[in-house]
Amino acid sequence: MLKIETIPLGPLGTNAYLLTNAEAGQAVVIDPGTNPQPLIRRVQDLEVTAILLTHAHFDHIGGVDELRKLKGCPVYLHDLEADWLTNPKKNGSLMWPEVGPPVVTDPAEYGLDDGQVLKLLGETFKVIHTPGHSPGSVSFLWGDILFAGDALFKLSVGRTDLPGGHHETLMDTLKNKLMKLDDRVQVYPGHGQRTNIGFERANNPYIE
Repeated sequence: MLKIETIPLGPLGTNAYLLTNAEAGQAVVIDPGTNPQPLIRRVQDLEVTAILLTHAHFDHIGGVDELRKLKGCPVYLHDLEADWLTNPKKNGSLMWPEVGPPVVTDPAEYGLDDGQVLKLLGETFKVIHTPGHSPGSVSFLWGDILFAGDALFKLSVGRTDLPGGHHETLMDTLKNKLMKLDDRVQVYPGHGQRTNIGFERANNPYIE
């Protein structure tokens, strides 16, 4: 069984997730955000086998370059945002210079697509394309745990007023993808507290 650690990073409190197989000494990182020093310290003695990105906004990718160079691990990102890692205008880091410098790193080694299955750390992760917050947003489903990025938060959803965002698309994602999941599925969001599908189905004001 994998251990999941939540490591909030940067001024926007982006949740980086560290998934560890202690027996193998291996780990996978989901969304290494800006100011990644706490995460970097935590993985010093681990073999990081992959960086999974739910999307490529700057606050979710700010630590990619340092982590990838330190551990030599590949990055996975949906093809619709393939050029966002190299383009600070597209990843949004030019919009808020007070938050930090422009974020630029090399392209992802691997693309992601809806329904794809990743085998990592001896486990299986299903890729669900969950656009709306951004065109290439994905969620990763591992058993009854969903790493949802900025598609779904506790009692809220991701903003859609950034370039590439689209409110109606996000509403469709919620209705026809995320709310099709079992009530028991635990949601690990890109920001804030954990929740579950059943709670959001009953209480989230954005879900009909």
